[in-house]
Amino acid sequence: MEKVIAIIEDEFEDLELTYPVLRMKEAGYEVDVVGKEVKTYKGKHGVPFASNKSFAEVKAQDYVAMLIPGGWAPDKLRRYPEVISLVKQMNSDNKVIGIICHAGWVTISADVIRNKKITSTPGIKDDMTNAGGIWLDQEVVVDQNIVSSRKPADLPAYMKAFIKLLNK
Repeated sequence: MEKVIAIIEDEFEDLELTYPVLRMKEAGYEVDVVGKEVKTYKGKHGVPFASNKSFAEVKAQDYVAMLIPGGWAPDKLRRYPEVISLVKQMNSDNKVIGIICHAGWVTISADVIRNKKITSTPGIKDDMTNAGGIWLDQEVVVDQNIVSSRKPADLPAYMKAFIKLLNK
């Protein structure tokens, strides 16, 4: 069974983690939820979600795709060298990377959006364009291996595009 990695830290946007993880499982993928340590993290709205692996335990080569939820977690996740290394390797290997809302912060820190069409919450539009991204106000944008969306209301389009790209 092919595996997808979803990265986690406290204050993730609850729907932007739970919905994609469940959709990937429905689509037949194994999902590893990976954080700094194996523990239960708390979402922005209080939903608990447990990781089953730590960053130190995973390698990009073991996964076909990565999901990065939004919320306030991306501002924490981008500070971990292991996360930046993982995102860079997934991008170099042309594996699908899904970002939604504030998750763009992680891809900015990994320097993987330069010259790519991208979207995010409008709140980080300037960050995305200053990092070299070509920001579009659309519910989902796919450019090469990166699938991006703006907010929880975009989740159906986001996951449809993510799964379609993954199944190519």
